[in-house]
Amino acid sequence: MRFGIVSDIHGNFAGLQRALALMGEVDKVLCLGDCIYEYRFSNDVVALLRQRDALVVHCNIDELFFSPSDIRARPRNEVDEGLATFLAAQPFRRELRCGSKSVLMVHSTPWEPRGEYVYPHSPALGRFADAGTDIVLYGHTHVQLVRKVGPVLVINPGSAGDARDPGNGRLLSCAVLDTETDAVRIFDYADPRFQPGN
Repeated sequence: MRFGIVSDIHGNFAGLQRALALMGEVDKVLCLGDCIYEYRFSNDVVALLRQRDALVVHCNIDELFFSPSDIRARPRNEVDEGLATFLAAQPFRRELRCGSKSVLMVHSTPWEPRGEYVYPHSPALGRFADAGTDIVLYGHTHVQLVRKVGPVLVINPGSAGDARDPGNGRLLSCAVLDTETDAVRIFDYADPRFQPGN
């Protein structure tokens, strides 16, 4: 299967649109969380993910938005209740089967407590080797990574909406994974919101 992978969109609808265009034809779109930004819900982003029948995982931003402390943000007229319900119902992790391979989707880490920022240079990256799956897809750091950690292929597509990765010149990014070959292609692109004419 060819998976198109996005993460950390943070309400950037134009960034998500560009990512989907760059991916081309994929069998499934996977979103590794943070499609909204704290108290700012994005109907456009969530609607597009839902329209594309994307598999989405819950994340720290979702937890904040749907928590009692953020209750004042939810009833606003501009928040589509159906889309909010859809996002709130997503699981914190998804386990997929692709032929003989298993794929785990999480936002931050496969271990608890979740929420740790695991960067490419972090010693904690070694813990992915014990994930008990063939492939782990994670986001959270906004920093792209494709690395074999023990028996596990670990992929972070970077951010499709909030560029923070010094390794790619602080561009947005997304990824396409071919589960048959384990080939991964990362697409780097400028934030469309800041391009001339926008």
